[in-house]
Amino acid sequence: MGNYVCQRPIHPGEILKEEVEYRNIKQTKLAEQMGISYKILNDILNCRRPLTTQTAMMFEAALGISTGLLMRVQLDYNIQTAKQDKTFLDRLANIRKVAAML
Repeated sequence: MGNYVCQRPIHPGEILKEEVEYRNIKQTKLAEQMGISYKILNDILNCRRPLTTQTAMMFEAALGISTGLLMRVQLDYNIQTAKQDKTFLDRLANIRKVAAML
């Protein structure tokens, strides 16, 4: 049995936003506590900005959610998003064609 893949890529911001809302934490307060701008925090929580290792570590410090878990979710999101990019998939197909002739 292969690995299960969601139909829709899940951004780690979705998980973080749910947790922040569940705990009733104000985004402005969390951003201040983490030492990042409100805009950066809001962009992450609304899936407009990827998590970096450093921001994942800050979320772990602030919320107790594992950096490893958050980064695996980000990696899966990146891979699934790339696999949905037709132009990129065409490029990969061409690379494989050339590589087969080497």
